[in-house]
Amino acid sequence: CPGAGLGPEAEADPALLRASSPELARRLRGLALVRGGFVSEEEAVELLREVEPGLGRGRYQDDHWDRAITGYRETERGLRGGAGRALLLRVTPAFPSSRPPRPSAHVLDLLPGGRVGPHVDSVKFCGCTIAGVSLLSPSVLRLRSLRDPQDWLELLLEPGSLYVLRGAARYEFTHEILPDEESFFGELRVPRGRRVALIFRNDPSGENLPKPPGTPSFPLPGL
Repeated sequence: CPGAGLGPEAEADPALLRASSPELARRLRGLALVRGGFVSEEEAVELLREVEPGLGRGRYQDDHWDRAITGYRETERGLRGGAGRALLLRVTPAFPSSRPPRPSAHVLDLLPGGRVGPHVDSVKFCGCTIAGVSLLSPSVLRLRSLRDPQDWLELLLEPGSLYVLRGAARYEFTHEILPDEESFFGELRVPRGRRVALIFRNDPSGENLPKPPGTPSFPLPGL
């Protein structure tokens, strides 16, 4: 299977991950995953060709309900082209076999000056696993512990990369896309351009998972 090796035992690309401590990196091993070159440049072109018409019917917005997302537009898209169908098959091993990803992707288009603030995806709308493919621009995804804010993990999301969040990384950490003025990966400056993300999720299982007080939670989240 072309997506093999994406399960909880999987290892992230070490050059694309930074942590506040070796202990935290070990704790989130297999739970916060990033893989570079998951889709080729040719596949990226085909994926963008498929999703651009749906995005083009919407305007960029700055009025998300809690102001946590700015400079964005979004759509839901069932990927029916060859590259889209192949991508869905390749991300499926990142999900539990009993709870596969939905067949449609959440497509988030973020302007160079847009941002996605720290949040935890709502358990009412999103299940145990999130997997996203980044296109066009590199960016930095930061996770921060709800319990111990000094604990953080950063993933460098290069164009064509895949990230996966599950378990503690899904429920116990906020995640955000750093705005352009803060977009560094260690000492490396990561200039933000327009970024399109194809995000796959599974359905909630119905379990009553508590939400920590004061935690921002997006009803239709996206990174």
